[in-house]
Amino acid sequence: MYSLVLLNGGSGTRMGAPRPKQFLKVNGIPILVYSLVAVDAVPEIDQIVLNYPEGWRADVEKIVHDYAVRTPVDLVPAGATRQESVARALELVANDDVVLHEAARPLVGPGDFARLIAAPQRNVSFMAPIPFTVAPVDPETGTVTGYLDRDRLRNVQLPQKFARADLEKAHAYAADEGRSYTEDATLVAAAGLSVHFIDGADSNIKVTTPTDIHLAVSLLHGSDDGE
Repeated sequence: MYSLVLLNGGSGTRMGAPRPKQFLKVNGIPILVYSLVAVDAVPEIDQIVLNYPEGWRADVEKIVHDYAVRTPVDLVPAGATRQESVARALELVANDDVVLHEAARPLVGPGDFARLIAAPQRNVSFMAPIPFTVAPVDPETGTVTGYLDRDRLRNVQLPQKFARADLEKAHAYAADEGRSYTEDATLVAAAGLSVHFIDGADSNIKVTTPTDIHLAVSLLHGSDDGE
């Protein structure tokens, strides 16, 4: 069985909204709800560890109650960084395998979680090809410093799954090295542990800006369950 760590601690400052983005409504439903409902339909996940931004615990509890989430939910305060939020949530994880997801990615459906869980390796992330050219640069001098082969690059997506022990080792490594990572597949790989990927979808967007809200409305309107 799997525990799901659902990252829900963002403040939404880039959204410019009066409340965190996960509480904004898309097609009349709070963004957070889409992930909760999707996970609630996955029998292999029997625990949800859900974090919340400071001052918003009651709102999260109300959403869990109002949308009749059946999977047991454990709540934990968000950390100052994403990395700290994951580390805090890991302390409550009850299973040996954990799935990570973000509430800000509402386009993922039960079938996506099922496909991730069915992957034979224990440490796996959804990733998508990069359809545009990227280049390394020096921001201080405004110069291009080289070339990157986009065939060997991927857009890191969620959900991801990991052996809990590997994820804990990776976070301990980051703490020991004093390094900060913005997601866990590269963190686990940097710690010297094996991570695989499976192909994701370009519709699996992360809602970060007002433009993303409009795109999510359009995509969710034309999708039955995000699969």
